[in-house]
Amino acid sequence: MIKIGEYNTLTILRDTDPGLYLGDDEENVVLLPHKYKPEQFEIDDEIEVYVYLDNEERPIATNLDPFVTLNSFSYLYCSDVTDYGAFMDWGLEKQLFVPFKEQARPMKAGNWYIIYMYLDDLTNRLVGSSKTNRFVQNETLSVEAFEEVNILVTHLTDKGANVIINGVHKGLIYLEDIFEDIRTGDRMKAYIKKIREDNKIDIVLQTPGYRSIEPNANFILEELKAAGGFLPLHDKSDPDAIKNELGMSKKSFKKAIGTLYRDKQIVLKEGGIELVVV
Repeated sequence: MIKIGEYNTLTILRDTDPGLYLGDDEENVVLLPHKYKPEQFEIDDEIEVYVYLDNEERPIATNLDPFVTLNSFSYLYCSDVTDYGAFMDWGLEKQLFVPFKEQARPMKAGNWYIIYMYLDDLTNRLVGSSKTNRFVQNETLSVEAFEEVNILVTHLTDKGANVIINGVHKGLIYLEDIFEDIRTGDRMKAYIKKIREDNKIDIVLQTPGYRSIEPNANFILEELKAAGGFLPLHDKSDPDAIKNELGMSKKSFKKAIGTLYRDKQIVLKEGGIELVVV
């Protein structure tokens, strides 16, 4: 199946005046226009191309790299606004359409916006949306504390920088954790500083100071000190209880307390773990 809005590895079937016809294992065919033909090729070669829809909504292939792919976010320039909606420059000949109903606020030509691109079920067309909150969720998390992640900065507020994490979750870099110039649209590596009880995620750009050979160990020490030297968690605790209290998986917790126990920094009690006071 040739996937619209994505990169596809296809086979060169034939060379014609309009361009190369490419096909997949299911006998689907798409045209790679003449101007995008590679300098050297053979029939039956495999080639990677990006497939989108042309001005007549027909699948077309290109060797250009778009600024956004299907079901992902990017920071795009609005080149025009018409009676139908806004049009974004996404690196291809045909611009990406953002209907008025998909605009978080009325768009203006010449401005930049965080855009999510998806395939509309009703029209089978690639469409952009600036209503980004519809496409991220924090109900079910796929990250845990101290993990390295990829972020896209969406906007700056008095609290800090709002970000999208791994293209899936929402997060926040607090002002006190920002030590460099960052702007809307920036993409970078970052780290999960903390996952709160309501699944809100705190992000930092620098490796957390307590990361060491066992990245969670010092964090648990800090939590023990804050709790008066005892935490009612142990290797038999329910995984949800560990996640709610510390924002980490049970596997990571057991690894961390194993390190602390070997280093004689904690003792294991029947109801939890206790800090060793030196």
